[in-house]
Parts: sequence; structure tokens; C-alpha cells
Amino acid sequence: MGEEVHIDVGGVRLGGHLMVPPNAEGVVAFVHGSGSSRHSPRNRYVAGVLNEAALATLLFDLLTVEEELNRDNVFDIGLLAERLVGVTAWLESREDVVGLPIGYFGASTGAAAALWAASVPGVEIAAVVSRGGRPDLAADRLGAVRSPTLLIVGGRDEVVLDLNLAAQRELRCESELRIVPEATHLFEEPGALSMVADFARDWFTWHFERHATRS
Repeated sequence: MGEEVHIDVGGVRLGGHLMVPPNAEGVVAFVHGSGSSRHSPRNRYVAGVLNEAALATLLFDLLTVEEELNRDNVFDIGLLAERLVGVTAWLESREDVVGLPIGYFGASTGAAAALWAASVPGVEIAAVVSRGGRPDLAADRLGAVRSPTLLIVGGRDEVVLDLNLAAQRELRCESELRIVPEATHLFEEPGALSMVADFARDWFTWHFERHATRS
């Protein structure tokens, strides 16, 4: 199910997969980490949980195949955030999701791009979720993020946990940090990814409802 889409942004064409369930109450753009793509099995799992909760999802590639060959692009958070802002504008123009609140779900380096994009003036994002993210890579922009932000980290991912704790202190928006006990960076342990998906679903659902009430 869903639709394979092509997104023209920044002079390139990006591939994506858009799923819009009946009576969707919001749409979440997934921002993958370095070395991943829109086919990430972890992101696809989380997207499925969100779809079951009447949330639309967009999984897309941040870079073209040619761009990925240059490793500098993979870690150019400013470039990735710029792409995400363009993709957000594309979503806002889609008739099947027009007017719906938009959220970002970022993993690893993708979380930094999501937070950076959410700090851009004029970009209205109802909620952000970071899975094992590297918000420190967007350190200079954290204080400008206005979107309610949920940071999810594995309890055994000590280095990333410390980075997220430090980043949360820089955030001026509503934020929470939730730890998945005994989970490592990829949340491969039994039940770990399910917990991530449940946290994300509840965060998006709650903040999308609040956003709709204010609009």
C-alpha cells in the first residue's frame, strides 16, 4: 500500500514512499541517518505503527545515489536540513495531506537534520521525535527549535545518551528524554523498537491533537 513518489527539491529528484491512511490526523516525515535510506527496516516498522494510529508517513531519501558517494554530503547537516525543509514544502502542497499537522521522526544524524529544519523561521512543525539521535550535530540551532521534541535513547547507548542529555539542556522548547532500558544504539533487543514506536505514536498523536485545537 501507499504511493511511490518523486520529490523535486534543491535541483535534484528524491525518491520516497507516502502512505496516507483513511482519515489521517497528521503526517510524519522520516529523516534517516547516515548509511541508511527510505528502505530502513526500523523506520518502516515505526511508520507501520503510526499508520495504524491514523498518521500518514513519508519515508524518503535525503540524497541521490550520486550524492551519497561523497561522504561529506552524508554528514552535511545543513544540506540535509535544507532538503528536509524543501520536502516539508512539498508535503504542504499535497492535496491528500494538505492542512494536516507535520512532524519529523529523525534517526541518528537524521535527528540533527530534523531539529535544524524545525528551527528554521517559517517552518511549522507540530512535533519532533529523535531515535538514537545526534542532536549535538545541530548544537548551534537547538535553542531556536520551537517544536515539542522527544528524545529516545537506548539505556546501553552511553555515549549517545550523554549527548542527548547535554542537548536537552540547550533546548528551549517543550522536551522529554525517554530511555529504553537495556537497549543499544540500533534498538535491536527484543521489544526495544516496539517501545520506540509506541513512544513516537503517543508523542505525535498528542501534539497533533493540540496543534489542531490551536489552529
